[in-house]
Formats: sequence, structure tokens, C-alpha cells
Amino acid sequence: MIVVQSERIRYERNKHNEERGICHESAEPYTVNRFYELTMMQGYYENPSDQIVVFDAFYRKNPCGGAYAVCAGLEQVIEYVRDLHFSPDDIDYLRSLHIFNDDFLEYLRGFHFTGDIYAIPEGTVVFPREPLLKVVAPIMEAQLVETAILNMINHQSLIATKASRVVYAAKGDGIMEFGLRRAQGPDAGIYGAR
Repeated sequence: MIVVQSERIRYERNKHNEERGICHESAEPYTVNRFYELTMMQGYYENPSDQIVVFDAFYRKNPCGGAYAVCAGLEQVIEYVRDLHFSPDDIDYLRSLHIFNDDFLEYLRGFHFTGDIYAIPEGTVVFPREPLLKVVAPIMEAQLVETAILNMINHQSLIATKASRVVYAAKGDGIMEFGLRRAQGPDAGIYGAR
């Protein structure tokens, strides 16, 4: 599994934090998108299509040479999709780039996800090439959520799989979790400890 590093819409704010030595700023759910998704969405917006698309999230081989993986991250995906929107500040920032047309920005201002998501239950043991999650949505909406969903499912499943392997190796002995010390930011540490 690969954890995808997402870009933030508010790049200038992150750049300012880097200059001040702040390494992490928690991303709001609706800002975990890549510039690529937004430019693709504008292309779809300018060439309208009623096309409904389907994408499956799966992995090709088990992490760390193990025999299985544990599906996780569904709660985070549901919260992300439920709360997905663009704030006035997000729209103003995107407008300042002089890349997106005003009609498209107005579309984003009122954006909400209308597709369907089907998923294997949290904590289910899964195997390579088995769909963990399926998105059925209008093409623009599916394009927008793809990277964020892959990031959430990949990261959470990787952690859950490792935890399962540690518990198995402990053979009934107690274990302790110290993941926050090594996690890539506070959010990753909190999600890993759940």
C-alpha cells in the first residue's frame, strides 16, 4: 500500500508555516485535495457529461510480505465525504490563482457529494485485488474524492494490518502503542492509535 501525500489548497499558508518552522498543520477535510483534481474538474465542467463512473480502491500485494491486510479508514472517509465543501476563503484563494473560471468557482461554492460509496466493513481481513471500497458518482465528484479516499484507506489499513500482526506475534501478552512518536503529524498519530 502507498500513502499518497496530498497537497493543500491553501499553499501560501503552509509555506508561511514552513518558514516559521511549523512542520504540520491539520488539514480540514475539504482541503485534502490535489491541484490536479481541481483542474480536471474544471475540464469536466467546461465539457459537461452526465457520465456516472465507478472506481474501486484495492491493493496489489500484501504489505510487508504478510498474508493479509485489515481494511480500515471507513469512518474517516464517511466524515470526509459528508463534510466536503469549499469555504469562501478556499474560493478566494482559487480565484487568486487566475486559473479557474468564475462559473466553475461558483459551482465549487455550492459543491456537495451526491454519489454512493460501498465498502467492506471496518476491521475485515482482506486480500490483494479485492475491492475495499467502491465509489459510484458523477465523474467530477469521483475525480475530486479519489486521492483523499485512497490516502485515508491506505493509511488506516496499513496501521490496522500492522496492529493485527503485532497482536498476533504477542500471543496473548499485553502490548502498548507508541505510534504518536513516529507518526507523520498529530492526525496520523491519533488515527493510528484508535
